[in-house]
This record gives sequence, structure tokens and C-alpha cells, in this order.
Amino acid sequence: MYTKSFTLIALLFSFVSFGQSVTGDAIGTVIDTDAKQPMEFVKALIQDQGKKYQALTDKDGRFRITALPSGTYSLVLIFGPDTSKAFEIEVPIEAYANIGTVEFKPKGISKDEVVVKQKLKLRMGELPMPELTTKEIAHNPNKFSIATMATQLSSEVKMADDGQLMFRGARKGDMIYVVDGVKLPDVYNLPSCAINRMTVYTGGLPAKYGDTLGGAIVVETLGYFDLLRQRN
Repeated sequence: MYTKSFTLIALLFSFVSFGQSVTGDAIGTVIDTDAKQPMEFVKALIQDQGKKYQALTDKDGRFRITALPSGTYSLVLIFGPDTSKAFEIEVPIEAYANIGTVEFKPKGISKDEVVVKQKLKLRMGELPMPELTTKEIAHNPNKFSIATMATQLSSEVKMADDGQLMFRGARKGDMIYVVDGVKLPDVYNLPSCAINRMTVYTGGLPAKYGDTLGGAIVVETLGYFDLLRQRN
């Protein structure tokens, strides 16, 4: 009896764990066709089997529909009375379907007038984020402070008087550091000469870093072969 109960609990746990891991996000940026400026409050909408998944663009024109079960969907953009044609998207597991930049004509639009730069089909990937390479860090006057370099990389990152970082739209200190894939609340005693690449995510946060409402500073340290190439 105990064996059967244990087996049932294990199966239920596996089912719940699996159900929580097969989701991804859809992201993109919407700009005004004529003004070439970001459009705020454009609704990105996915309807699937009676369920709605939606998000509004922010002041930078970016949207993020989160927790989408992986699969193929149709996405439309809605602004006032205007609706774009439907775009097919493929949502990957624990990653992003990136629509790139979409031009939207906000008035008098017909359903075929939305133009997507690059391809109409959404691509897996991430929004381009500011980063510093090891060579750039070596010549940076603030190379001994990862937090200060983060404020230089993005205007959406500010430093409070107590040294904590503030990401736009989030509370002070609501962020994470990720060093070689390991999430940390802070980074101490990491020499700048050991950093291979540093990336700052202020929006379009990858699903694997999605346990914060603010942003993430991702640091990749130099490996053995990186050091070997530097010597040669």
C-alpha cells in the first residue's frame, strides 16, 4: 500500500513539474508606421481554445506575453478600432518567440497593412540587449564595479544612494545577478579581469531568468580556452 501511494505521489509530482516547465513567452516591439516612434498601449492578443493571452506595449513599444504553453498560435495587434492581420508564432519551451519590430499604422489601418521587418514568422531568440565584452571592460574606468557598469549600459538602470540598483518599473533591489548560469542576490569579489561578457536585461527577460520583476545582470566568466586565446 505504501509503495502504491509513493508511486502515485511521484507521478503527480512529475506531472506538475512537467506542466510548469513547458511554457514560453512571446515578445516584440511595435512602432508607428509614419512617426517611426514606439507605440504604447497596443494590445498583443492570442486566443486559443477559449483562452486569451494578452499584453499591452509599454512606452518603448515592447510587449511580453508570458506563460504561454509551447506550441503554435496566431497573434494579432489591436489599437483602438484597428486590428492587424494574424501572425503565426511558434512558442518554444522556456524561451522566447521574438516578433522583432512591427510597424503599425494607428488610423484607418486595413488588416493587411501591418508590416513586419525581417520575416512575418516569429523567431526564437531574445531582444538585443546591451553588453560589454572583456576588452571593453578592461578599458572601462568603472571596471571594478559591475553595478556601475550596468548603469552605463542602460538608461533604464539607476543606482540609489545606498548602492542598490533600480530597474525601470521595479522596486529598488528587485533584480538578480546571474554568474555562469547561477542566480545570485549580489556579486562580491569578482575581478573584472575574469569577466568574458556582461549583459544587462531590463525588459524581455528570458524565461530562465524570469523569477524577478525587475531585471537581470548576466555575467559570463572567462574559461580555460578563453584565457589560452588571450595569451596567444
